[in-house]
This record gives sequence, structure tokens and C-alpha cells, in this order.
Amino acid sequence: QGEKEGSGVLHGGNKVSENVAAKLPSPPAGEGGTAIAVTGEGANNSKVANAPGEGASAARSGTRIFASPLARRIAKDANIDIAALSGSGPKGRIIKADVEKALREGVPASPIVKPAPAKTGATMANGMSANEVRALYEDGTYEARPNDAMRTVVAARLSEAKQTIPHFYLTIDCQIDNLLAARADINATAPKNKDGKPEFKLSVNDFIVKAWALALQQVPDANATWAVDSILYHKASDVAIAVAVPGGLFTPVVRSAETKSLRQISAEVRDYAMRAKSKKLAPHEYQGGSSAISNLGMFGIKQFSAVINPPHGTILAVGAGEERVYADKGVVKTGTFMSTTLSCDHRSVDGALGAVLLAAFKKMIEQPVMMLA
Repeated sequence: QGEKEGSGVLHGGNKVSENVAAKLPSPPAGEGGTAIAVTGEGANNSKVANAPGEGASAARSGTRIFASPLARRIAKDANIDIAALSGSGPKGRIIKADVEKALREGVPASPIVKPAPAKTGATMANGMSANEVRALYEDGTYEARPNDAMRTVVAARLSEAKQTIPHFYLTIDCQIDNLLAARADINATAPKNKDGKPEFKLSVNDFIVKAWALALQQVPDANATWAVDSILYHKASDVAIAVAVPGGLFTPVVRSAETKSLRQISAEVRDYAMRAKSKKLAPHEYQGGSSAISNLGMFGIKQFSAVINPPHGTILAVGAGEERVYADKGVVKTGTFMSTTLSCDHRSVDGALGAVLLAAFKKMIEQPVMMLA
């Protein structure tokens, strides 16, 4: 599986998309009601909301900040201090576009008040302070690179995911010889364009996306999201694909992947991957989703466990295909296998249910003709 399109490090990272949120107040006219995903556009030197500074001082002094409810929600989820932003809306009102601009371009960093020496429970949960970490190393032995908005939010969301989501893991090996043969046959028959090049080239990852989408349809109770007072069972298989970019990752979502052909999935994932690397994805393209896939096979990784990307209930971690010796009814044979590990949110997906889902995926992968029916 050497293709890089649509593959990357999920850490967890939709990416990490934001957690299931309470209903937002109705936004003002002209603003959408979707909260920005955690894997939003990177921004240099963004100010973190919980870092005391000028914005915090302004808020404490009673200065009123005029901002739309949606802008406030997005800023909160992205750890942006809304007090540091300039509004472009009516009468200087801060709107969604202003927050998204800050995510892309950054906002000036504010002075940080030195924290009290005593550790609180929250401080301990977040690990050592910056000063405590630096104190362990001599000056000049390292280079400190300030975290931008993307890295800050990824770190916050992944920490939250590991602290609040009860993960469990299931691993299964899939033989992919039939899949590789089907892929080769399909690619060999691809029509040529005017330059004599194939109009499409399917990757192993395209088959994985399709197989996962169909498996979620076969086991609909596992196509779920924990929503505190209920479990949301999704009708469509909206599959997020982890795409690594400098400084973080995006998780663009292939909507209703179960209804799309392998060729459609391939084109969509390639387009997403290309635009993700240049940070040209629109927020609605990487928000939501019902499950995710993280594929590190192109790096030769045999097996790994991925962090669930809230609000998803599952994430499938895919390793590299490798030739192995195996026994088939007493006969020694060789074949190409890949290991896949499913991370499940135990609040919405129980062990047996996760096992049924993974078995359905294995069957699709090993009998790829089922994807073409």
C-alpha cells in the first residue's frame, strides 16, 4: 500500500474533529452554524484562550466584546482568545470569518502571566509546565519552536480524547492478494487521456475506504457517536481520512462513501490530500464524520493503535502489507497480509459489536468483488 493520498498520522488525530457539542444558538444571517473542526487551518503564534494576557485583562476589566455566538464557539473550541481579534462585522462585531482568519494567519501573542508555583488538579492533568520541562535541559542543547494554533488544538483535543474516551482495541489480519489482483486489473483497464496517461489509478487505500464504509452499513449499530444523553446512529458512512500536513493533520471526510465507486473515492481523496497539504480545505470538508481511517502502511508500519477522533466512535488503523507464510488446511503457503487495529469508544461500541464490525471489514477486503457488486 505505498500510495500516500489520503493517508497520514491521525492523532487522533480528526483529527481531530471537535467533541459532540451542545446545540449552538442561532447564528446571525450570513454565518453557518457549523463549529470549526480541531484540525482547522494552521496559524502561527496564535494566542491560547486560557493563557492570561491582554485579552484576559480586558475581559476582567469589564470591557464588552461584541461577537456572534458562532464566533465565540469557534474561538473557544480552537483555543483562540476572542478579545484579541478585530471584528469585520456590523459595528465591529466579531464574526465567524474573523476567527477563521485568525486560525489561518494567527493573532499577536500576548504577555503570559507567570503561573503560581502550586500545582492544581488541572495543571497536573495537563502535564509539566513549560518552565518545568525546560529546567531539565541545559540552555543551548535544544531549539524551542512555538506551537501554532493547529498544534495547540491538536494537543488539547488528543489529550481530551485519551482522558475522556474509554478506548479498547481489536486487531485482525487481512489477506490482500485478491485485492491487489483486482486493483491491478482495474488499473490496467483504465482509459487513457489525450496525453496517453491513465485517467485514474486506484490505491489500496481507496479499497480500504470503500470496504470500511460498506462494513459500517452492514453493522449499523457500530456507526455511532456518543452524545452524552444519547447515542447517535448515523445513516451514512461518512469516513474521515487522516492526512498529515506540516505541523499537524487534517481529516477530510468522504461523505456517504458507501454510495460512491472506487474511482469516485480515489478522485475525492486525492483532491482532499492535495488541498490539505496546501491548507485550502473548507471547514465543512473536515468536520463531522462517523468514523475515521489512519493508514501508516506507506511508512512500513506493521501495526499501531490510533487515538479516536471525537466525535467519532471508532477509528481504523491500517498497517503495511507484507508477505507471510501461513498454513491452509495443512498446506504451507505464502500470501500478502496487512494488520488492522480498530479503536472503539466503549461508551457507544461494545467489544462484541466492534468484533463484528472488524470481521465485516475483513470479509470485504478479502473478497473485493463484494465492493463492486
